[in-house]
Amino acid sequence: MEYIENKELEEKEVKGIFTDILKYAPSKLCGMLGNVITVPIYTSLFTTEQYGLYTISIAMLSFLCIIFSDWVGLSGLRFFRHHQLVEDLPKYLTTLVAILTINMILMFAISFIFKDSLYSFFHVPFKYFLAVLVLIIPVAIRALLSQLLRAQLKSISYTITTILNQFATIFLAVFFAKFFNLGAASILLGMGVSISLIDILLLYQSEILKVFKPQKIEWKFILPIMKYGVPIAATSLSAWIITQSNKFIMNSISGFSKAALVGVGYGLTLPILMTLFAMITVAAVPRIINLYEAKIDVRPIITRFLGYYILVAFPVITVMSIYNVDYTHIFSNPKFYEASTLVPYFAYGVFFLAMAEYTTLQYHLANKTHIEFIIKLISGIVGVALNIVLIPKMGLVGVGLATFAANFLYWLLSVIIVLPNLNLYFPKNMIGRILIAFVPSGIIWYLFKSFGNSIPSAVQMSALLIIFYLIYFFGSRKIIKKSM
Repeated sequence: MEYIENKELEEKEVKGIFTDILKYAPSKLCGMLGNVITVPIYTSLFTTEQYGLYTISIAMLSFLCIIFSDWVGLSGLRFFRHHQLVEDLPKYLTTLVAILTINMILMFAISFIFKDSLYSFFHVPFKYFLAVLVLIIPVAIRALLSQLLRAQLKSISYTITTILNQFATIFLAVFFAKFFNLGAASILLGMGVSISLIDILLLYQSEILKVFKPQKIEWKFILPIMKYGVPIAATSLSAWIITQSNKFIMNSISGFSKAALVGVGYGLTLPILMTLFAMITVAAVPRIINLYEAKIDVRPIITRFLGYYILVAFPVITVMSIYNVDYTHIFSNPKFYEASTLVPYFAYGVFFLAMAEYTTLQYHLANKTHIEFIIKLISGIVGVALNIVLIPKMGLVGVGLATFAANFLYWLLSVIIVLPNLNLYFPKNMIGRILIAFVPSGIIWYLFKSFGNSIPSAVQMSALLIIFYLIYFFGSRKIIKKSM
């Protein structure tokens, strides 16, 4: 592919990305806050067995959504602009809705034909299995509508919807648990009611009903959607294997109580960190796709935002990891404190997993998502093998090592396998300044560790991050002035 030089358009889109980041920030920050408060609320509300049951049910829900619904929404995002330009959106939307409907029918058919095998495989009671199946319907609708909202660059609407969904789910889950004593089912019921209401709001916000007019299905649209979306589903399934299979393996070996510890370690890291880090990608990806469709070289932009990601992520994850025990004590119930063992492994695993969103974007732009599927599948298989080998010998440490290794391998393969004309540049200068800023920050941490016992750990963590960023930005300004 030959690129067109258009620096003016590039800079305009970069400014647009920053503007969108500010618009998306409230949703992501509130989403992160929601994920932070979810763990202490749910771990205080439920026993270890009930929390473990909730953890396994949500993992099962994500498994089925990956296969039958999520990829349809992502395909809607990827090709929305193209069909908008050629003015055939009604036909395209009809095709998307038809595919999603067929998938839901297929899911229920398979689930009831093989119900005994499936709910035995997932190790959940049959009523929870049925509850998850019903819950998938509003979740699938939300997945499609929210991606169409992103495709329309309606960031403020997306923000409002995300915040409402997050906190409505928590409120309803607590309400059903307190007044109806439904145990882990309270969360599933709260999610169902909340997401159904959000689906109605999304229909209004996206104004899709003004565009959507049932048409004859265009079979020529199906092949590109399937070619793009099915590998994404397979890739997401491989990611599920990396991040979720450890819960099932731990559950089969040690029961719901130990699976609950894995769930707490997961809840304290991946959903919180990925929500924070997605603040950049949720704003950048739609505009990068638009630039790529206009044949603009997007590599400098991706590289720039990759650097920003490392600047945001690495200090946060490092501080979280060195204060893993204190962090777990702050955000979970005492009966789950053992989960602190998992925090460093999971946190650094998330660091590489989120960084891979930048290095694998090349496969999405080139519509070669099958490559991402292959490398994630390899990583997932390695992760499962390590879990099976390490969990019986090392317990929670084995879970942590296996998860970190799988995520690191996924990122490493995405750096090695590069498509022509889509290679990223390494942000060397920014990485150098980050490492320099870590030196005085490390000295401050050592002083805290040696003489700061009277200082609350939350204050120490906050102070370290503030000191790091002050040193980084002060040093960067000095370097820029010297170079001028």
